[in-house]
Amino acid sequence: MITAITVLGAGTMGLGIAQLFAEHGCQVTLYDPKLQSLNERSLDAAASPSIVFMSDFEKAVTTADLIVEAVPEQLDVKRDVYARLEPLIKPQAIIASNTSTFALRELAANLSFEDRMIVTHFFNPAKHVPLVEIVGLPSTSPAILNEVISLLQHCGKSPVVLNKDIPGFIANRLQAALMREACYLLENGVADARQIDTVVSDGLGLRWALKGPFEIADLGGLDIWAKVTGHLFPELSRSSEAPQSILERAGSGELGVKSGRGFYEYEDGPHASEQLSDRMKQLVSFRTKLDQED
Repeated sequence: MITAITVLGAGTMGLGIAQLFAEHGCQVTLYDPKLQSLNERSLDAAASPSIVFMSDFEKAVTTADLIVEAVPEQLDVKRDVYARLEPLIKPQAIIASNTSTFALRELAANLSFEDRMIVTHFFNPAKHVPLVEIVGLPSTSPAILNEVISLLQHCGKSPVVLNKDIPGFIANRLQAALMREACYLLENGVADARQIDTVVSDGLGLRWALKGPFEIADLGGLDIWAKVTGHLFPELSRSSEAPQSILERAGSGELGVKSGRGFYEYEDGPHASEQLSDRMKQLVSFRTKLDQED
């Protein structure tokens, strides 16, 4: 039974995951070696009687039933963390990575706790977005998956267990496919960034907030979709490289909200992030009410 949870990494995702578990009655330890240098505003927002902030790695992990790794998306950093965990954790402890990039088989290779390691991919903001993608290995016990699923459902999440361990999982693959085509349209002068965003947020996004692609296809008629996909697929971008419109901006230090400029300009990056989080919370609440009415 999962009663003690440790989150490794007090960045945006780690803070959100810790808050989520704490708000649903779990005793949470939030570890980060640089707690003193982190944004005080972020730490204040995460403050809860159920969260213990800690910079001592050994103390943070030795009694945990579930350890959620939310350190930077660098394979060597993650593998170093797992090596440090091996001699310290309880024999039955579950280790979950919040990775959105690496396949589980790559993360768990040759670890003594490989059969107790899974992926729990939360989405930003972790407190509000219901989806959590879960990935296990062929050796992963169904009991471990069921225990984590039960915990996430208790926290109001919608866990989806993948049948295969595949890079990018489901959501990021779908998101990347949309982004590739959006950048293609931008780079070829079909529309500017604002126009493309409006098409998604005021059109496609509204439908996708309620129904997934297969339900939308069923509602529209698969005979229609057979014609649409057959006609359009040959016209879509087939690029296998990162889009130039992203590479050029990233190369110039235009990283988006975090730098104050990306595809748009941001005078107050933290406010933009908080605003999105608040709107996401409102949207999830509204959809929940709709689901209850059905």
